[in-house]
Amino acid sequence: MITSTSKPEKFLTSFTDGKHEALADAPEAMGGKSAGFKPVEMLEAALSSCINIVLRVAADARGIPLTGATVQVKLNSDNKEESVFEYKIDMQGELTDEQRAGLLRAAAGCPVKKIMGGAVSFKEMA
Repeated sequence: MITSTSKPEKFLTSFTDGKHEALADAPEAMGGKSAGFKPVEMLEAALSSCINIVLRVAADARGIPLTGATVQVKLNSDNKEESVFEYKIDMQGELTDEQRAGLLRAAAGCPVKKIMGGAVSFKEMA
């Protein structure tokens, strides 16, 4: 569970899971100071980091010589009826086409991607 807490600075918010802490803020155009991640950027970060971790876990489990991965994610909200997460995966290492394809299949199973791609609802906790 993540808990967010208002900071004294206008709109600045800290959030924590009890072990790690980071900051979120509104952009300057909305009166914030951009002193932390914008909330939408955290959605992008969740997907990007999940794909990156899944790639590396899969490579490690299969003995694939993946030496690194860079994943870029951008939320495209141009269409008001559908938000689209666009992503690009760059894998480093001496990989065969078959290994790359296998890792891309593994990345498709990223838990965050599955959650974001399915039906989502919201309810207040008791």
